[in-house]
Amino acid sequence: MDKQTEKPSFFTRLATMIVDKRNLIFFLYFCAAIFSLFSRGWVAVCNDITEYLPATTETRQGLTIMEEELTTFATARVMVSHVTPDIARSLAERMESIEGVSSAVLGGSAGANTTADDDAEETPEDIAAYFKGADALISVTFDGEEDDDISLSALNGIKELLEPYDFYIDSPVGADQADTLGQEMGVILAIAAVVILLVLLFTSRSYAEIPVLVITFASAALLNLGTNFLFGEISFVSNSVTVILQLALAIDYAIILLHRFLEEREHAGDREACITALSAAIPAISASSLTTISGLAAMMFMEFRIGFDMGMVLIKAICLSMLSVFTLMPGLLMIFCKAMERTRHKNFVPSIDRWGAWAVKLRFIGVPVFTLCLVGGFLLSNRCPYVYGYSQIETARQNEAQIAQQRINETFGPQNVMALLVPKGDYDSEKALLERLETYEQVDSAMGLANIEAMDGYTLTDALTPRQFSELIDMDYELACLLYSAYAADQEEYGRIVGGVDDYTIPLMDIFLFIHDCKEEGYVSLDEGLNQDIDDLYEQLMDARVQMMGEHYSRMVISLNLPEEGEETFDFLKTVHAEAERYYEPDSVYLVGDSTSDYDLSVSFARDNVMISVLSVVFVIIVLLFTFMSVGLPILLILVIQGSIWVNFAFPGITGKPIFFMSYLIVTAIQMGANIDYAIVISSWFNELKGSMSKEQAMIRALSLAFPTVLTSGSILSVAAFLIAKITTEASIVGIGECLCRGTLISMFLVMFILPQMLYLGDRIVERTRFNLKFPEHERSSLLSGGTVYVSGRVRGRVSGIVDATMHGVIHGEVSAMVETGDEEHSKEEEHETHT
Repeated sequence: MDKQTEKPSFFTRLATMIVDKRNLIFFLYFCAAIFSLFSRGWVAVCNDITEYLPATTETRQGLTIMEEELTTFATARVMVSHVTPDIARSLAERMESIEGVSSAVLGGSAGANTTADDDAEETPEDIAAYFKGADALISVTFDGEEDDDISLSALNGIKELLEPYDFYIDSPVGADQADTLGQEMGVILAIAAVVILLVLLFTSRSYAEIPVLVITFASAALLNLGTNFLFGEISFVSNSVTVILQLALAIDYAIILLHRFLEEREHAGDREACITALSAAIPAISASSLTTISGLAAMMFMEFRIGFDMGMVLIKAICLSMLSVFTLMPGLLMIFCKAMERTRHKNFVPSIDRWGAWAVKLRFIGVPVFTLCLVGGFLLSNRCPYVYGYSQIETARQNEAQIAQQRINETFGPQNVMALLVPKGDYDSEKALLERLETYEQVDSAMGLANIEAMDGYTLTDALTPRQFSELIDMDYELACLLYSAYAADQEEYGRIVGGVDDYTIPLMDIFLFIHDCKEEGYVSLDEGLNQDIDDLYEQLMDARVQMMGEHYSRMVISLNLPEEGEETFDFLKTVHAEAERYYEPDSVYLVGDSTSDYDLSVSFARDNVMISVLSVVFVIIVLLFTFMSVGLPILLILVIQGSIWVNFAFPGITGKPIFFMSYLIVTAIQMGANIDYAIVISSWFNELKGSMSKEQAMIRALSLAFPTVLTSGSILSVAAFLIAKITTEASIVGIGECLCRGTLISMFLVMFILPQMLYLGDRIVERTRFNLKFPEHERSSLLSGGTVYVSGRVRGRVSGIVDATMHGVIHGEVSAMVETGDEEHSKEEEHETHT
């Protein structure tokens, strides 16, 4: 045999190594799976969405100050039903005696402890604030912050106390969002697994294909969960939905390799078929994944950093899915290949040739209608009612905490509490500012150290002379002067001592705390009654101080009677700033709360919306340009998918149903990156087939060939998204599920009906805008005197021998063969002889 051989391509050598080293790869995957089972518990999950606000926003800066300088004791609103006022008062007193509970008061707002007189006579309005019908409201303040064990223990004590009653507790204490979502996603994943099995069974060619795909999916998902710890901390959104979206987004990759393998087995052995299929699938799948990765990468440019977090985790998930398909799945195919042969079944996927013919015939109706829908979708999607908090979002299911919050809000109204941070030290300005804020009808209450009453009408920050102080607490005047002199020495104000302290004024809170310290250190002795009064005041004063005064800032607590978000609320936030800036420098004032967080998110969304839309389109167009070598084709594909996005978000614009802003940004990126694959599959088949048959037949055939892929991937993605929308109780994730489910179904319809019409009508534009990039070509030749040759790639030249293969292309010359399946078409320019 005279034979000149060529060096195998890189992908062929790589595929050969993967197939031949499959046992080693199985061992490595087994070790990685064991490791991932342990490492998945190392992942830190952040439940606070404000952590992902840009560092320059007012909310993020204010929260940082409060975390560093101030203590925020945990609170709870407790509603007890079917009780009398006397029972409610008794329960409040018993709650206050529970270890870890600082205070429990009827009605009101849990916040800083005060020393105000609680024996004042209640008005009917006061009673109505905490007692409506047979429901009583008790506001609880704990001794620790919301994550402290003492707060959780106290909350459990309250639940035990209220066990005989109907009660609802609204509190961040013990509300582990990550655990709740984890349980919900476990249910979703179980149902989704059943759905995926049914879909794969319906679209498969043999029953033994299913375990190959399932093992590949499960391995990729487990590896992704087990490597999330590399990021240190991820958001609760990424932690909850990544597995579901990973399975839905990456299922195409395994199906592409499976179908390639089955085709190659028709004319080659198992090993050769697996090597050939893998060497061809690696570049094809890698190119296909670029569109999905491009859409996800666009999210990473969001100013709201949760987009970066989710894009990073999902891109890793896509890459690990490809890795599993490229390395693990070939070995599984070798193991199950004989079982696939024995378990073949009839094709359950129906022929859609009639659908294709109908779609092509209606092209002069469908395209104009789609154009109108495109314009209408664009206009209506711009009217989409975005929201930036959870107060207006309704979920299909509610967890226990959400039910409690809703019942309390319906009975006693929602809370909208803000924290105003100002530079500390100027008590007069603080008092004046609080008085001005309380004049606004939008403010229910404004509380700070400067207006918390200590005793006899004096507030904590009122400055008293020795005479006034001695009269207030019935202390000997000479002793008061001595204490004032000691305070001046402690503060190094020696001039006060020399000039006399008769007119020296000290804030009431400061002198009380100083006296307590002197008493504890043994420098001063007080009579038993005064000593007890000082001790009683000390703990309350310290609680108020650590909550309301830090090293550099003082905090005021403002309760608004406005909704959490909306134009009126956002406008009033500016009013509060304007009032504060009467007394302080503009850059030194921070307003923090749910409303300011929503406002900052709305500002961030305005930029991120444009960024995501532009970058996702640009990235995908770049990938498509180099995939199809045409300018016109990417534009047609983008029009269809962008149209599906606009139509998708036109529905909230029509119904007026609020949609969480983050859902829009994430779904826009995923829909553009993932659903474009459906359009690519159809376009690729059409471009390949139109050279060997008429355009109409090519389009009908392309739809038939692409339908199983679109059906499999689209149905799994839409079902997974639907389950997320209907089962999870997290408002932001519900929106992602709803919009992604609806968007995927719209995309499937448009690519199977409108896209064929646009490709058919725009074919001339596509061909005229084609371009070529010259790459160095490697000449390959094989001179044979006999034997068998397996070829994968482009062949140009003459073949003398027997051909047994599945072919797509044009043969110039004479053909003497039997066509078992498929069609043959004779060119009008050249004459062919066909014997069948």
